[in-house]
This record gives sequence, structure tokens and C-alpha cells, in this order.
Amino acid sequence: MSWLHDLSYLVGGMFLANAIPHFVSGMMGRSFQSPFARPHGEGLSSSTVNVLWGCANIILAYVFLVLVGDFDIRAVDQASSAGIGVLLIAMFSARAFGRFNGGNAPQDH
Repeated sequence: MSWLHDLSYLVGGMFLANAIPHFVSGMMGRSFQSPFARPHGEGLSSSTVNVLWGCANIILAYVFLVLVGDFDIRAVDQASSAGIGVLLIAMFSARAFGRFNGGNAPQDH
């Protein structure tokens, strides 16, 4: 059962990291890509949609990190699982959204 908990913590870390750009962009009044845009994940959603999507991600992170198993931030295996989830979604997002925002091939100025 421990590997299921570790998988849950990995997914929780992914949702936690995914909440940050959506919530912050929305709070700043900026549009940002979301699954609800057209085309999905490529078009921009309103700041309000991004705040709501960010909050939904925070709730899902809570479910996977806190309500499943007994997550202990001081337990290296559990924190590592969540941290790997954060890293995976961060790397995926950097590559996927970098093509829209110029982050994949920055220009020297």
C-alpha cells in the first residue's frame, strides 16, 4: 500500500505546483493557458477562470497529499514523491508553455 501512497503524493505535488501559475496569473489579472481554453491548453483563459482552476488544483493537492495516507513532510520518501511530482509538472509546463511565451528559445539582448 505504501507505493499507492507515494503515487498519491506524486500526483498531489503535481496539482500543488500546477496551482501556482494559474492562481498567480489570475490574481494579477492576466490571462493564461488552461484546459478550459480553446484550443485546450493552448488558448488563453480569463483571469477569473485561472483563479478558479488554481483553487481547484489546491483542493486536489490537499486531497492527494493530506487525505490519502498520512503524509509527513519530514519523511524523506514521502516528501521526495511530492517533490518529484512538482518537478515533473514544472518541466512539462516549461516545455509545453514555453513555446507560447518564448521560454524554449530565449533571445540574447
